[in-house]
Amino acid sequence: MKLSVWTYEGPPHIGAMRVATGMTGLHYVLHAPQGDTYADLLFTMIERRNHRPPVTYTTFQARDLGADTANLFKISCLEAYERFKPEALIVGASCTAELIQDDPGGLADSMGLPVPVIPLDLPSYQRKENFGASETFFQLARRLAAPMDKTPEVSCNILGPTGLGYRHRDDVTEIVHLIEEMGVSVNLVAPMGASPNDLSKLGQAHFNVLLYPEIAEETCRWLERSHGQPYTKTVPIGVGATHEFLAEIEALSGAAAPAPGDRLRLPWYSSSVDSTYLTGKRVFLFGDATHVKAAARIAREEMGFELVGMGCYNREFARDIRRLAKDYGVQALITDDYLEVEEAIKAAQPEMILGTQMERHIGKRLGIPCAVISAPVHVQDYPARYSPQMGWEGANVIFDTWVHPLVMGLEEHLLHMFRDDFEFHDEAGPSHHGGHAPRAIDEAPAPLPQPDAQGALIWQADAEKELRKVPFFVRGKARKNTEAFAARQGLTAISVDTLYEAKAHYAR
Repeated sequence: MKLSVWTYEGPPHIGAMRVATGMTGLHYVLHAPQGDTYADLLFTMIERRNHRPPVTYTTFQARDLGADTANLFKISCLEAYERFKPEALIVGASCTAELIQDDPGGLADSMGLPVPVIPLDLPSYQRKENFGASETFFQLARRLAAPMDKTPEVSCNILGPTGLGYRHRDDVTEIVHLIEEMGVSVNLVAPMGASPNDLSKLGQAHFNVLLYPEIAEETCRWLERSHGQPYTKTVPIGVGATHEFLAEIEALSGAAAPAPGDRLRLPWYSSSVDSTYLTGKRVFLFGDATHVKAAARIAREEMGFELVGMGCYNREFARDIRRLAKDYGVQALITDDYLEVEEAIKAAQPEMILGTQMERHIGKRLGIPCAVISAPVHVQDYPARYSPQMGWEGANVIFDTWVHPLVMGLEEHLLHMFRDDFEFHDEAGPSHHGGHAPRAIDEAPAPLPQPDAQGALIWQADAEKELRKVPFFVRGKARKNTEAFAARQGLTAISVDTLYEAKAHYAR
């Protein structure tokens, strides 16, 4: 058994909660012991929602296990219906409650409630959060979507956004605007913002727009088979992908897509002289498959970066990521163990990480800047401002998000380089405030360090000082190369001369 401190995905019932929280008129009755209600915090604190998720927990305790927990579930179902009067109920068990095998679906069916009751079979010990969201949305659509005539005008459904989704709120706003600008009406956005009664009208649309394959691809495939609705295959993240996405909408609707005009700023900067600092930067990508695939294309084709590694944590998309990694000439990393990701980043020695909240912490430990591109994320990645990832404005936001860590890193590097200068010394005050005289710097040579008992390499003080002049985003690689060079030379201490000899050696 392996204990993990962090996980990229929660158990599948968290995915079901994301669907329920995004919708209206839907209630989730979750058979769960006391303590499993922690999930409320994910929405109220991280996403900063102003109300709790529409979930009722049975919250049985240890003493209840010797009694009738099944009856406790039925009472909770009845009370939830009478209190909230939902249009539909979904019922299921948390990973802990799954072990007692009370069959929430069968119990709810036997109660004869006057609203649809959709049981969720989410194997907590085999599948994870994104599967839970996908399966929940699929079961809702299959149960509620009714055959009906198409709308007189060309219309589409936008499928995939949920609660706790990475920038889903703003992505929907951006994509709705782009589609309506073409003259195509939006029949329904789901799950986010939709009710069970709304889902009954899914069949009215002429086609579906798939925004997040992890959540809605299974539902889109079913709607294509059962209701004759084709769906888009391109996720519009980045300039090239947005162009291809709009071309798909044109082919499906017959409407013409307008040009982005002056809304799009990324291409101009990417081709400007200022962008030469960014060209060839070595980046490592990790996150959910959808955002990693989009980020790989943006990094290579639109920003001029070099990919040195990529991977995803959702194994359902491992084949896609492996195929893409092969095309880019790198090895795909498919894992949900953040320690494996950290080791891969150490080995690749990138100048920047594009990843999740996990990789942001890894980057802090390794001294490598990181821009977040995918869930799981923290509260700071749910900004109050409009900040989509999709469409033209999404391309601008991504450009800012990726470039700023590198630009700020350059500024930090310059401050480190000149930190001993009279103007930039730590003891010097701000120049516009008059400053003050820096304290005298002790020029006495520090005693040479001695190797420790294990014979580990020791960095002399002047060598450490010189190493700090190396840009922070390649400093780790410089340290590693110098230590390897010193070890081959049989040295026990690294001096400034050793540092420059190693630099000359690896520059050949």
